[in-house]
Amino acid sequence: MNFDEYAALDATGLAAAIAAGDLTAVEAAELATDAINSVNKEINAVAGGPFDRPLAHADDGCFAGVPFVIKDLICHAEGVPTRMGTRMLGDGLVPPADTHLMERFRAAGLATVAVATTPEFGFNANTEALAYGSTRNPWDTGRSAGGSSGGSAALVAAGAVPMAHANDGGGSIRIPAACNGLVGLKPSRGRVPLGPDLDSNALSGLAAEFAVTRSVRDAAALLDAVAVPYPGDRVLIAPPRRPFAQEVGADPGRLRIALHTEAWSGTAVDPEVVAAVEAVGRVLEAAGHRVDRAAPAFDWESFLEATVTTWAAFLAESVAAVEAMTGTVAGPDNVEATSWACIQYGRELRILDLAAAGAVFTAVSRTVGQFFTGYDVLLTPTTNHPPMELGYLNADDHDLDAHGWTRRIFDAFSFTPLFNTTGTPAISLPLGQSSAGLPIGVQLAGPMCSESMLLRLAAQLEAAMPWASRTPAVHASRIWPMPRG
Repeated sequence: MNFDEYAALDATGLAAAIAAGDLTAVEAAELATDAINSVNKEINAVAGGPFDRPLAHADDGCFAGVPFVIKDLICHAEGVPTRMGTRMLGDGLVPPADTHLMERFRAAGLATVAVATTPEFGFNANTEALAYGSTRNPWDTGRSAGGSSGGSAALVAAGAVPMAHANDGGGSIRIPAACNGLVGLKPSRGRVPLGPDLDSNALSGLAAEFAVTRSVRDAAALLDAVAVPYPGDRVLIAPPRRPFAQEVGADPGRLRIALHTEAWSGTAVDPEVVAAVEAVGRVLEAAGHRVDRAAPAFDWESFLEATVTTWAAFLAESVAAVEAMTGTVAGPDNVEATSWACIQYGRELRILDLAAAGAVFTAVSRTVGQFFTGYDVLLTPTTNHPPMELGYLNADDHDLDAHGWTRRIFDAFSFTPLFNTTGTPAISLPLGQSSAGLPIGVQLAGPMCSESMLLRLAAQLEAAMPWASRTPAVHASRIWPMPRG
């Protein structure tokens, strides 16, 4: 199998090729390693690796032998250094055991070959941590790969691996999926395990773990593999009526879809992004769905204030844990300027401040829950703009305090954080392109535990508006066109 053939396959297709004997798992890992080394010269998306050999994995899982990368944040593997995007951790903290999600990745047969970059502690919608340098978008290396799962998304988009681990506390799966032309599903709160050190209340319930993929079928099959509860989980949610993989190609029925393109923040939305969402709306109408212009209404300023409080408290908590584990004390010499501002603000917060933030989030969640009694799906942009220029979200900007930094992020990425607050699922699909050829993501969101419905609808859109033939300028198939020996 040559690099052109390898890079064209999604994870399901590659697993089938390995099972059929078209290539071995060892050959797949070699292809992935060469591809990563080649594209990484242009996109700088690797935080660790590629490893001499893939991490141990089951040989009978649904993705047996499929190359994979994990993001350098939250999910970690036994013995593999993790840096969380911060200089505080130097060469990395070496975990003594897998997280529960890492166990599930191994059980699925995924062959982890590297660790991908992330912004410092994940608090950015761009991936330019001082710990690694700027991760660049393979569609245009002068632009952002998004964040905080930008390294994972850039490697998948560039054809190095067919899918990769990602997580999401305000849009960090969906934003890089949109920036890189991928599928990014944020599951319902409690669907994917965060243990054993964290649980579904991490980041006040905003955090979710999963992946970025090239196809809807990969997202569905991987969700089946990793959505497994563990003893002691504090949040257990209803399992699907049937495997998520069976939803791909199933009739979604006639859905009530609300279309919304105005940012809740009141900031500008690029006309090409609006046009992409409206085009999807027309496709959905033609497929028989009812599409109305509607959206839940809530006060953005109080929502943003609650978000500042929640994120700053989490950063202060995370840094305190790093200090306790390593003996390294955080300060302006080893954390980025906006991180330091947020840490200091978080240290000053009172329990009553967190309670007030929680009350805002509860009210917003009730509003959105009520909205979904009248609609099945909310259709929005994923991001306000196509991928932005590198440096726009500079986490080392000394002029920004905690409020200024959080506002700068969510002024540009206004459509994603709502669904972290509600804990409800949302998926970004690469359904549009700008006049400059850059990906535009479109977001579908639904009520709690509606992943099955969203996957049915996403698969319908993938068939109607396919994206598999689109590849970025930096891509393994272009760098390595010849067959391996």
